[in-house]
Amino acid sequence: MLGSPIAHSLSPVLHTAGYAALGLEGWTYDRVELVAAELPGFLAGLDAAWRGLSLTMPLKEACLEVADEVTPLAARAGVGNTLVRSASGGWVAHNTDVPGLVDALRPAWRDGWTRAAILGAGATARSAVLALAELGVREVTSYARASGRAEGLRDWAGVAAPEVVVRTAPLEEWSSGPEPVVLSTLPGGAADGFALAGAREGLLFDAVYAGWPTPLAGRAAAAGMAVVGGLDLLVHQAARQFTLFTGRPAPVEAMFAAGRAALEVGR
Repeated sequence: MLGSPIAHSLSPVLHTAGYAALGLEGWTYDRVELVAAELPGFLAGLDAAWRGLSLTMPLKEACLEVADEVTPLAARAGVGNTLVRSASGGWVAHNTDVPGLVDALRPAWRDGWTRAAILGAGATARSAVLALAELGVREVTSYARASGRAEGLRDWAGVAAPEVVVRTAPLEEWSSGPEPVVLSTLPGGAADGFALAGAREGLLFDAVYAGWPTPLAGRAAAAGMAVVGGLDLLVHQAARQFTLFTGRPAPVEAMFAAGRAALEVGR
């Protein structure tokens, strides 16, 4: 796992649990603190024993710049989170955040949901737009404090996901919005002060996975919404990375169990 800061990352716990569950001896997965300017030099120093890398902020755009090949999905998203060694020895950039979010949302998804709200307008919001498009959403409202970032997301979506109409609105208006699906891509604590306006059906996803349930998730559940947490996304995107790295189906339940146990210990 590459990025900065990453001391808190659960990814080593998830991948190591997967290796143990499948008896993959000799496989290791560690954290390396790294910023974008250091990425090319780091890659140049890796030998053939390295099968793949996970990348988080601030490396998701740099991931595409250093890759020898970029998958269509990563190119469409404009960000990647995975580098996989190719047969020729180069690096292929993937985005497992988009299909990982689809995997996380699908069990709670209802046919007929075509409108959604996204809280925030950063890199995770881009993946959210593409995941929602795959699930059949055609109208998205981007609720953000910085109107410029929301407009940037809207303009990007006009090219990357033209089937989805993206509108923008101030962040504080989301709780009274009409969308049945709400995806919060905000960092921990940023959505804690929001209250929901009465009973509300639908689905809320909160990308935060520590300190669960978050105040936002707790209020959404009390209002009647189905709730999906950030651990679901973290595990499902890691499971897809696991398969890209090892060529083996990921033991998703073992990875979930390890993640839950680690979060419980960290409380």
